Amino acid sequence: MPATTSLPTASLRGATAHLADELKAGHVYRREDLARLSNAVDRHLRELVSMGKLQKLAQGLYHAPKQSNFGPLPPADDQVVKGFLRDKEFLVFSPSSYNAVGLGTTQLYNRTLVYNHKRHGVFRLGNRQFDFRVKPRFPKKLSREFLYVDLLNNLEELAEDRDVVLSQARSKLPSFDMDRLLEAIESYGNMVTRKRFREWING
Repeated sequence: MPATTSLPTASLRGATAHLADELKAGHVYRREDLARLSNAVDRHLRELVSMGKLQKLAQGLYHAPKQSNFGPLPPADDQVVKGFLRDKEFLVFSPSSYNAVGLGTTQLYNRTLVYNHKRHGVFRLGNRQFDFRVKPRFPKKLSREFLYVDLLNNLEELAEDRDVVLSQARSKLPSFDMDRLLEAIESYGNMVTRKRFREWING
């Protein structure tokens, strides 16, 4: 079903059907978004959830699922996070992305990090857990330089051989554009990462 089409309402009546007509498949909604369209929003939300027209992700947060031949599709991470934060400023990624940098990391992680300016903590949204971390700065999208810096920032949290990763990180320095890497270090590196990097380039 295209994201721009409304959900079917053949089995719904009256105001509930009117609210269902306004839903767009694949979108995530907050309760207040839908309260403008209903004079009894909580009752209508319960009805729509019970019929599968909406899925409740968290208190006050709902998803209108797209349908496939295998059933309802889960919401996109960015849609969930945007609805939860009520903000567009965030970066969503998995620590498994560090493996692409080539520093010897191979672990796959079943968690999702959300760097943002508002919320901190682990939150279950739908059937997924998101690890929200407040950061003063983060890029709009992932880059090899950012992943290099962020891996070093979070090295103690990872299920990797710390000494092997550090050795690889130092040996891989010539493979980076040094201006871009220095900019990433200054913008996103914590104190330990900055100190370690200065020692490497000055040593």
